[in-house]
Amino acid sequence: MLTKKQLDLLAFIHKRVQRDGVPPSFDEMKEALDLRSKSGIHRLITALEERGFIRRLAHRARAIEVVKLPESMGGASTTGGFTPRVIDGDRPDGPPPPAALNVETAHAVELPVMGRIAAGVPISAISEVSHSVAVPGQMLSGKGDHYALEVKGDSMIDAGINDGDVVVIQETSVAENGDIVVALVEDHEATLKRYKRKGDSIALEAANPAYETRVFPVGHVKVQGKLVGLIRTY
Repeated sequence: MLTKKQLDLLAFIHKRVQRDGVPPSFDEMKEALDLRSKSGIHRLITALEERGFIRRLAHRARAIEVVKLPESMGGASTTGGFTPRVIDGDRPDGPPPPAALNVETAHAVELPVMGRIAAGVPISAISEVSHSVAVPGQMLSGKGDHYALEVKGDSMIDAGINDGDVVVIQETSVAENGDIVVALVEDHEATLKRYKRKGDSIALEAANPAYETRVFPVGHVKVQGKLVGLIRTY
């Protein structure tokens, strides 16, 4: 049986993975649960992992996979109701685990990879298809068109997005505060950042303390899509 804090954290992680395709950072977890330090989050995560509700993923920055949910949250496991939105890519040294095989072979969808997107200083806007990638249908939002981009840079590493990852993007021109979006800056530079709007200004926030938040007038930023999933190949 989970404590209230453990249940609150599990619900927060699950909600953010379903919304953004990536788990929240430790700072975001600490703020959401109103804790004073990250050590409390570490203890809660360890307790959830020991009880089999989550799994920490190797070789990923603070990446967490929700394995199952308690009955109070629907009682669904990865085989019975929801699928983790962050998935493993193909592993050259051996076959992927059964869960990945089930997801990828059941509802694979080919998406165009439009090129590279900067998770750092913005790079030139992306417009040409370089190749395609197969993604699980469950990763797509079901609304509108989708495309994929290869990530360049480490400014979103605390959101679990690493250099070389492939992000799945739902095409949209509308975003809510907190969404991770593809933003077109001044009509010629594209970047992957967390979107925050306040009044007539838009802040593009990195998930890495080494990068500063960049603030622009509303008319200088156009949302090109929002993150719905992530694929990593080892």
